[in-house]
Amino acid sequence: MKSKISVAIATFNEEENIGDCLESVKDLADEIVVVDGSSTDKTVEIAKKYGAKVIVTDNPPIFHINKQKAIDECRGDWILQLDADERVTPELKKEIKSEIRNQKPEIDAYFIPRKNYFLGRWLKKTGQYPDGVIRFFKKGKAKLPCKSVHEQMKVEGKVGWLKGHLLHYPYPSFSEYLKKSNRYTTLAAQEMLEKGKKPSFFGYFFAEWQAIKTFLLLFIRHKGFMDGFPGFVFSLYSGLHHISAYVKFWELYQQKRKIDIKKDWE
Repeated sequence: MKSKISVAIATFNEEENIGDCLESVKDLADEIVVVDGSSTDKTVEIAKKYGAKVIVTDNPPIFHINKQKAIDECRGDWILQLDADERVTPELKKEIKSEIRNQKPEIDAYFIPRKNYFLGRWLKKTGQYPDGVIRFFKKGKAKLPCKSVHEQMKVEGKVGWLKGHLLHYPYPSFSEYLKKSNRYTTLAAQEMLEKGKKPSFFGYFFAEWQAIKTFLLLFIRHKGFMDGFPGFVFSLYSGLHHISAYVKFWELYQQKRKIDIKKDWE
């Protein structure tokens, strides 16, 4: 009996992306499940045009929560989890169909290499290629921990690699890059606060060191200089992520102290 493939996607205001994403899998998926975080644009309407089962819910800060909801709703034997800003190439579709026909019993999930588009070009270095992500797996064999923004799938079993690519268009503009970076650094700051950490000058200087280390790692060790100006910008701002997150953590901690002091006086 032929194995069925479900595509699982979480969305929030993705009307610019969701159509192209679903177009790339319409002849691959036996089922499409979209969990939408109460979009205010036409995301849901577009998804339904492609025959997707759409579940509208809230939009949690950790977006992986909705991704996992979509995965849980899937009924296929295999699940392909995508983001709305990703596209499945014809080569990857062909390879997935081949893997389904000639299943390897020992393989429960697959890494898929991703190409990332940034400032008008595909990054070939800068630690952004092949950017393997676990996205194709047997139902019940992989799960997102839903604890962090950049976490990887946890797999129960052996993981293989596919050769076909996902095309990733995460930042249509630098302004969008800054917008997403702002959200990620805020979440990182909140995680530090929830772990009970206390800010200090030492902590800030360590964040400075992490920023320098990240820049050198991406630009020098991972040859970001070969990606030209986009490689330099990506390396630089990836480093600045550490500083921004720590300053926000410092700010959140001071706000929490003021609230605690006020409670003590009441």
